[in-house]
Amino acid sequence: MNDKDRRKAASDPQDLERLLIERQWQGDVEGMVALYEKNAVLDNGQGRLAVGEDEIRIVFAECVSKGKRFCRGKQSNAVVSGDLALTSTRLPDGSVTAEVARRQADGTWLWVIDRFSVL
Repeated sequence: MNDKDRRKAASDPQDLERLLIERQWQGDVEGMVALYEKNAVLDNGQGRLAVGEDEIRIVFAECVSKGKRFCRGKQSNAVVSGDLALTSTRLPDGSVTAEVARRQADGTWLWVIDRFSVL
């Protein structure tokens, strides 16, 4: 069994943020990437879109290597429509994140779009 198989999957779109923060605090870059679909898009708010697993991995590897720690915020209830969900969190600095998750064939959820800050 590989690491990805041992990691807890998000059974609810609300799980994704918590799992991302836990894995980031542990320095688990691969675990962070595993929360995204293969061709997901990540906007880190610094004028650069990361498209796909390889580019998302680079963003998170840089973040972990710099010792940056994501903060927990006040997560809004996910808005779910069929197999899509909008997730959002107000961070302690007042910024707001926005993400789109999609239900996978096995019933778990992965992010398809992630924007670190919409403000």
